[in-house]
Formats: sequence, structure tokens, C-alpha cells
Amino acid sequence: MPREQVLRDIKSAEDEAEKIVANAEADREQRIEEARERAEEIRAEAHQEAEEMAEQRLAEAREEIEDERDRIVEEGEQDCERLQERAEARVDEVVENVVTRFEEEVHAQT
Repeated sequence: MPREQVLRDIKSAEDEAEKIVANAEADREQRIEEARERAEEIRAEAHQEAEEMAEQRLAEAREEIEDERDRIVEEGEQDCERLQERAEARVDEVVENVVTRFEEEVHAQT
């Protein structure tokens, strides 16, 4: 093989190698960009899922609080009813006691 042909073959091989390297660089840049885009999509999806979970937990917590409030109100109403019943049951006793003391005070002053 003549020297000129060898030099042309080397030059051709170098050109081909440069094309391969350039294509590989372009491919690498494309893959990096695709990976960045996919990472952003994953981040956005994760953020959305986190917000949905937070909203769900907040709704559940509100429901639990509402249930607890209802229970406390119900207990308070029941306690109030019991106290009212006890007070009503003692009205006659208290009236009698007040009248007795009043009479004792009246007799003590006479």
C-alpha cells in the first residue's frame, strides 16, 4: 500500500473516530437531558403525591377532631343533665332546710 493511501486511510479513520466521538457526545448530552427531564417529572410527581397525602392526613385529622369534639360535647351534655337531675332532686330538701333555718332565725329574734 502506498504511503499516500495509508495517510488517507489514517485521515479517514481519524475523521470517522471524530464522528463517533461527536455522536457519542451528542448522545451523552441527549441522555443527560432526558435524565434531567425524567428526574424533574419524578420530583413533580413526588411533590404532588406528598401534597395529596398531606391533604388526606389533614382531612383525617379534622374528622378525628370533629369526632372528639362531638364526644366531648355529648359527655358535657350528659354531665349537665345529671347535675340538673341531682339539683332538682334536692330542691325540696334545700327549700325545707332554708325554711327551717328561717324559722329558727325568726324564733331566735323573738
